[in-house]
Order: sequence, then structure tokens, then C-alpha cells
Amino acid sequence: MGLVAVFALAWSDDEARPLHQHVRGASLGLFATDPDYDYGTMLAEMRGRGASDVLLVHRLMQRDVRADAPALVDGSSPRMATIERTIHQARALGLRVGLMPIVGLERRAPGEWRGRLDPRDLDEWFRVYGAHVGELAQLAERTGATRLVVGSELNDLERHADRWRGLAAEVRAEFAGELVYSANWDRYRAVPFWDAVDTVGVSAYFRVDGSEGARAAWTRRLEELRAFAGRRVLLTEVGYPAHAEAARYPWDETRDAPRDQALQAELLGAFCEAYETRPGAGYYVWNWFGVGGPRDATYALRGKPAAARFEGCMEGDR
Repeated sequence: MGLVAVFALAWSDDEARPLHQHVRGASLGLFATDPDYDYGTMLAEMRGRGASDVLLVHRLMQRDVRADAPALVDGSSPRMATIERTIHQARALGLRVGLMPIVGLERRAPGEWRGRLDPRDLDEWFRVYGAHVGELAQLAERTGATRLVVGSELNDLERHADRWRGLAAEVRAEFAGELVYSANWDRYRAVPFWDAVDTVGVSAYFRVDGSEGARAAWTRRLEELRAFAGRRVLLTEVGYPAHAEAARYPWDETRDAPRDQALQAELLGAFCEAYETRPGAGYYVWNWFGVGGPRDATYALRGKPAAARFEGCMEGDR
């Protein structure tokens, strides 16, 4: 996936939709406990900081890793009407919109997460999950969304390549935009169905705590991604929690470590500087959702030095 920046003109609803626009954006988790929550203020903040794109992320919940039926659940998920309203709000601000469902677990044993899903009835799981992604595809087409991520970090389900190819084919019948699958940072080389989607997505939580320094580590990783299989790579998640162990554990905002918002901004800056020398298909910084502010150690950028660094990242295409 050649990491060559691809630029496209804006399109109107009555024009053909160009694929593969260059992305400098952020994700917005639709994670409020109120399923009808209005995310307009957060979208305006992102746009004000220069974002070109937003990736709207929502949870499907299931009981545990063995359950067969992920679903939208009030208190953990937005309603479909909320997703639709948020798309319209984002587009009215001039943001291109991507959609990404993720799977959350109501009960987790140690080490369990969505990468370890093992449904008792695989047919039923793909039927239910595929129906939701199909509904998203119809919504994305109706509202003019740019891309749809058909799955995220579902490590143990990736081996069922024919099922993913079938799901992607069904989605293409509903949606004319760009299809992406988002692989975990340590798994993207192993996904067997990259042929079924337009773009390789990577949740890019690479460790950058080595002696080479964060910027050099990112430069090396971006070169590896550029060389991967001659395919286009989109970084679907790039981010750091605001704590002292963020360089070593960028995938974990829950660690018992002192808050360090300066380090969060520094690490995001190292990524941006490396990216400018190795530009690619683009990236979404994780995540704009959350209260943020000086007491917050999560990924949220709001009210932190990292928000200003994010704005600096966005300047590359202005």
C-alpha cells in the first residue's frame, strides 16, 4: 500500500464520489451514555483546529467473547438516528465523514477484548454483525459519507476470510465510497482478506520508547507501512494517553501512571514530524471525545496541550 498522499477535489451530492482523499483528521467516539447526545460542539472544535475528516466511532455491545449477537445498546451505543444527525452536522461544517463500528464487551476476563472474540455460533455472529454494517452502508450512502470501516481489531475472526469477503461484497452493493478494514498494529501483515477492501487500515499503537527516539521510531514504522504489499495504508487510529507510560503502552489509557499531558503532546508531535517526511494516505488522531482538561489522563485531546499540537499536524494540507 504505497503511502503516497492522494488529494481529491471536494464533491457535491450530484457528482461522482472520489475515493482515497488524503486524510488529516480525528476520530470522534460516539460514547456518551445518552444515546441521543448531540456531538455538534465537539465537531465544531475539531473543525476549528483544522481537521479535514472525522471518523465517527460507535460501539456494538455483546455480553462476552463467546456471545453471538452484538447490538446497539442504550447507555453504551448511540441510536442510528444519532449517527445520522452527527453525519449531517459534520458535513455541514465541511468535514468528510468516515464511519467505524467497534465491538465492546459487557463482561471481560483478564486479557479479553474484541480481538479475542470466539462466538459459539459463528454464522449467527456474522449474520447479525453483517446486518448492522449493511445498515451503516445504506446510511453512509444516503448521507454522503466518504468511507466505511467494516471492522476493527477483530484479530481472532480475521482468519474467516471468505466471510469477510462476503460481507464486503454485500456492503459494496449498498455503498459507493471507500471500504477499509482496521487491523491492530501488530496484526496487519496477517490479515488474509486485504483484497476485499480498498484500503488497509491500521490501528497504529506502535511502541516508541526505544533508544532511537519517538520521531525516528515513527519514521521507521512509516517506511515499513509504505513497503507493505504495495497497498494504500490509512492509519485509522493514532494517539497517546496523557500519562507517563504513553510511549511504552500507547494502547492502554488505564495504566496506573502519573498524568503527563506534556508527553502526550510531545509524542503526537513526533508522529506529525515523521509523517511530514513520509506522507501517506492519511490518519485519524484518537480521540476527540471526552471531557479532557488538565486532570484527564485519557486519549482525549480536548483542553490539553495535545490539542494545539493536533492543530499543527493539520497545517500540512492548508
